Amino acid sequence: MTDRGQAALGLSRDRLQIGPSAMVWAGDHLRIEISEMSTPHGQMVTGEVIIRPAALTQVEMALTPDGAHIWRPFAPKAAIEVRLNRPGWNWTGHGYFDANFGTRALEADFSYWTWGRFPLRDGAACFYDAKRRDGSELAAAIGFAEDGTPRAIAMPPKARLARPGWMVRRETRADAGYKPRQVKAMLDAPFYNRAAVKTRINGEETVGVFEALDLDRFRGPWLMPMLAVRVPRRRGWPGWL
Repeated sequence: MTDRGQAALGLSRDRLQIGPSAMVWAGDHLRIEISEMSTPHGQMVTGEVIIRPAALTQVEMALTPDGAHIWRPFAPKAAIEVRLNRPGWNWTGHGYFDANFGTRALEADFSYWTWGRFPLRDGAACFYDAKRRDGSELAAAIGFAEDGTPRAIAMPPKARLARPGWMVRRETRADAGYKPRQVKAMLDAPFYNRAAVKTRINGEETVGVFEALDLDRFRGPWLMPMLAVRVPRRRGWPGWL
C-alpha cells in the first residue's frame, strides 16, 4: 500500500484508479487490479482479485448517533478468486465486500472496536462492537439471507480470544460456554489484528474473518513514526510505483 497524491487518482462510474492499481465494476463482479511495491523488501506484487457477490445490498449502518461514521456491507456473501504473482497466493473461496465511510478520523470518535463476519448455511452474520470516545458503546448484530436480505439475529455473548503477538485485546461473539479460537493469522500489528476465527453462532460452528482495532494505541505518539516508515509515499504521478 502506498500513500499517493491527488494526481494519482482517477474516478469514473465503474472504475477507481489509484496509481497503477484499480477497482473496476465489470457487470456482475468487482475486479481489483493490483500493481504495487511490497514492504519491507520492495518486491512487486501484481495480479487481480475477483469478487462475485451472491447478492448486493443497499444496507447502511450508522456507527455513531450523528451518522459521521457509516458501515456499508455491499456484498455480505461472495465468491472470491485471487490470482497473484507468488507461489501459493492463488486460490478460490468464499468472502465478502464491505466498506466504512466517515467525515471524521476513526480515532477521534472511537477508542476500540471489534468486527466479525461469519458465513452461515443460509447466509452470513456480522457483529460490530465498539467503544466510543463519549463513553457510549455500539453492540450490533445483523444477519443476511443468501439473497442479501438483512434480518435480525440473536446476539450471542462476548467471548475472549487469546491475545496475538502484539497483545492487542481481542473479543468476539460466541454461544454461551463456547470458546472461540484463531485458526489462521492474517495481520498482526501494534494497533490492529485480523484473523480467521472459529466460533459458534446460535448453534452453528463457523469460521469467519475477525478484526480488533485499538485506536488508543493508534494515536499514540510512538506509533505514528512507525507508520511513516512502513507506508511509502509518492507525490507525483505518473512515475515510479
